[in-house]
Amino acid sequence: YSLSTAWDLSTASYDSVSFSVSGQETIPQGLFFKPDGTKMYVVGNTDSVYQYSLSTAWDLSTASYDSVSFNVSSQETSPTGLFFKDDGTKMYVVGTGSDTVYQYSFSTAWDVSTASYDSVSFSVSGQETIPSGLFFKPDGTKMYVVGESSDRVYQYSTGSYPTITLPASVQNSPSEAFEADRVTYTFFTDDGGTNVHLISEEIE
Repeated sequence: YSLSTAWDLSTASYDSVSFSVSGQETIPQGLFFKPDGTKMYVVGNTDSVYQYSLSTAWDLSTASYDSVSFNVSSQETSPTGLFFKDDGTKMYVVGTGSDTVYQYSFSTAWDVSTASYDSVSFSVSGQETIPSGLFFKPDGTKMYVVGESSDRVYQYSTGSYPTITLPASVQNSPSEAFEADRVTYTFFTDDGGTNVHLISEEIE
């Protein structure tokens, strides 16, 4: 659908464009697009996440199946919701089989065939026993789950990024503020910390 006024559903109109995923999934439940609109992901009752490419960003008429999928049945047998970290290195799946959000890592960003389970999960059963939708705040500090048992959206906090307080005098200051990466700083001081000499920073 297209919206003549951005974000305003009252201005929506159907583009007469669609794409069938029945060759892979006959009961699709969850959908996610890569932020640039060139990849699409679907999850459903086959317990697998399927990956598609769009040769023209955001245009479903140009979609094609990548012949790439990842099965999540070892964790969730009824997946309903799907979300990816904005850099494509993490995937999150929620479902009604266990009422739990599961976390996966990709060794190659946005490539479902490189996924592996992180052995990290979070149960939402205390709030929702039929979770169907999942969303994260862009900085990863908030998670939202919606479901059928209560018709509510539930909000969760996932933590915040750590901060580093530097002394008044720093030689070779950090190049920038990193909010989505783990950074290791190497430094030395000759006077107990009043003056610090930063030797290197390693971004992981």
